[in-house]
Amino acid sequence: MLETWSLRVLVEVADRGSFSAAADALTMTQPAVSRQIASLEHKVGVALFRRVPRGVAPTAAGVVAIQEARSLLGRLAGLEARLGAFADLRTGHVRLSAFPSANTEFVPEAIRRFSDLYPGVEVSLVRAGVDEIRSGGVDVALVTDWDTIDNDVDLVPLLEEEHRVALPTTHPLAGRTTVSLRELRGATWIEGSHPDCLGPLEKLEKALGGPPRIGFTCDDWTGKQALVAAGMGITIMSTLAATAVRPDITLRPTSPALPRRRVLAAVAPQDTRTAAVSAVLSVLTSLAARYH
Repeated sequence: MLETWSLRVLVEVADRGSFSAAADALTMTQPAVSRQIASLEHKVGVALFRRVPRGVAPTAAGVVAIQEARSLLGRLAGLEARLGAFADLRTGHVRLSAFPSANTEFVPEAIRRFSDLYPGVEVSLVRAGVDEIRSGGVDVALVTDWDTIDNDVDLVPLLEEEHRVALPTTHPLAGRTTVSLRELRGATWIEGSHPDCLGPLEKLEKALGGPPRIGFTCDDWTGKQALVAAGMGITIMSTLAATAVRPDITLRPTSPALPRRRVLAAVAPQDTRTAAVSAVLSVLTSLAARYH
């Protein structure tokens, strides 16, 4: 079995071109370096260096050995760095994904708090599904209990949010404290992308006394708000995104109340999480307490 230290000595001799120069770089004696190379040559059964006027040069076998040693030492360094991420939070990278309404305020604030605490850990916001947690495409995915989640991931509860009906400020019902859904039976509704949509439609249908008349479908958060503000229709928005609503839109609770929704963080099982992922979860749960 070849020793890692012998490979380091091998590469150092190759880089320095002599045993004595390698000894100085490694804080060793020249005879100790010579013994390391002799022992390595004995183990592999071939000469790795040959004498030249000003030191040593690798043999053909030595060139191959040096290339492989560099590759192996590089992989070992990478392994140490990756495993180090489990032990500390000086470096690392966390990939986070979330749905649009969570990205209006909650997620940016969570990223800011995390970056203040752990400036050496990079955080990126990606478009990825929960299924990519297993492949490493995403580390933390914010989801809701309206989603169907794979059993191979852990779900960490964050908060429970309410929903409001979004009306233009000029709407006749905008001045009400609570809006009866029965009065919205004939309204035009604006549908959105899951989970920022009209929610479980069967519950909305029951409350309205019939299916909602969907006049527009808009996946873009800004575009959906623009349609409401222009009086083209009404929609449902979560309290999680209430601070990001346009000033010409009014959010009102309804009677009966619209379905509530739980927000959760989907992550890999605890025994495979990095320290950075655990730290992100801690920041998310702390921030979520403000929304209770």
